[in-house]
Amino acid sequence: MESLGITLFVVFFFFLLLGTPLAICLGLSVIVTFWYHETLPLMAVAQKLYNGIDHFTLMAIPFFILASNIMSTGGVSRRLIDACNAFVGHYSGGLAVASILACMFFAAISGSSPSTVVAIGSIMIPAMIASGYGEKYSVGLLGSAGSLGILIPPSIPMIVYGVATEESVGKLFMAGIGPGLFMGGLFLLTAIIVARMRNFKAGTPAPWPDRIRALWRALPGLFMPILVLGGIYGGVFTPTEAAAVAVFYSLFVGLFVYRDLTIRDLPAVFVRSAVTMAMVLFIITNAMLFAFILTTEGIPAAVAAWIVEHAVTPWVFLLFVNILLYFVGDFMEPSAAILILAPLFLPIVLKLGIDPIHFGIIMTVNMEIGMITPPVGLNLFVASGISGMSLWDVFKGAAPFMVIMLAGLGIITYVPVISLWIPKLIYGVLF
Repeated sequence: MESLGITLFVVFFFFLLLGTPLAICLGLSVIVTFWYHETLPLMAVAQKLYNGIDHFTLMAIPFFILASNIMSTGGVSRRLIDACNAFVGHYSGGLAVASILACMFFAAISGSSPSTVVAIGSIMIPAMIASGYGEKYSVGLLGSAGSLGILIPPSIPMIVYGVATEESVGKLFMAGIGPGLFMGGLFLLTAIIVARMRNFKAGTPAPWPDRIRALWRALPGLFMPILVLGGIYGGVFTPTEAAAVAVFYSLFVGLFVYRDLTIRDLPAVFVRSAVTMAMVLFIITNAMLFAFILTTEGIPAAVAAWIVEHAVTPWVFLLFVNILLYFVGDFMEPSAAILILAPLFLPIVLKLGIDPIHFGIIMTVNMEIGMITPPVGLNLFVASGISGMSLWDVFKGAAPFMVIMLAGLGIITYVPVISLWIPKLIYGVLF
């Protein structure tokens, strides 16, 4: 057992150091381990690859990706920005505050950090730079605030965690609301303080009729998270069914309400979504294969027994997990990291009496920070592509916000009520 686990990880890190794509690293390490130890026929690899992706809950991921692309193409992001600007844009630092609010609202629609950065950043980054906010600050703010896309539900990493641990995706979505609002509040507070320190100029207040008009135009987009989350919590449909409903609703809004989306736009939207789906699902299925080997060999149970035997407290364990996940998030895509590590940590979490729903939020927040941390911080690459700035300059702009997020992570980790009060209000006892 020990030699098989050692082989698995040695081969995985060997391919990773060679610069092999993550999904290929995961799959090849399993194939080499099977072949070298002759524990199972190689045919089992193909079977497990198929079984890993053959999961009803995972069907929500391509639907949410498609809905996000339809909404961003259909003019939702622009109307959200207009509404936020109308209400707060005239204050000092108002564009930064409006950008963060727009990211929070779009995060409740997309479930994806890169999509949020593209949808909001492509409009707000040039506007902030033109208004004198500075390139690094503008790009860093949007790249960081866009990471809220995987924390505020619906969230693709939360779906993956639910599949990996067999926890309720609905409860995870509910648990993400409190931390999402809390982290968004930290961004807003930071933006207000920076605005006062740098004395950013204020805009002209919009007349109240214009504010009401902008809010009215944004309402169809704002109704989507209410429809999706309300349907899940009301027992009307499952998270997967909710994702399908989101696709049809986004098509209706884009084609018939806003009319910014045309039939001619749909092939490009479908192709873009299919490329993203293929990339994400290929990583997920290989990560599930990798996690299958770990659990089959009893590695998670052995690690849990060692932790308990050495009387590690929940406080120390969570500190260790946050440090580990911070570095893992720097190198791995969120879905893969969660699929590999969640089954490894779950037995320890249960033995130490930590709520697995709360632990899922901790993992998601860590992955959120990883989205703006080199060398694989996907949001940094997206923000760099939008702005034309170098990756290093984007990171320097995002670094102060990363410190704020690390502080928020510490508070969310050790104050579980932030994550659990809404699920307990709805579902009662969770764990």
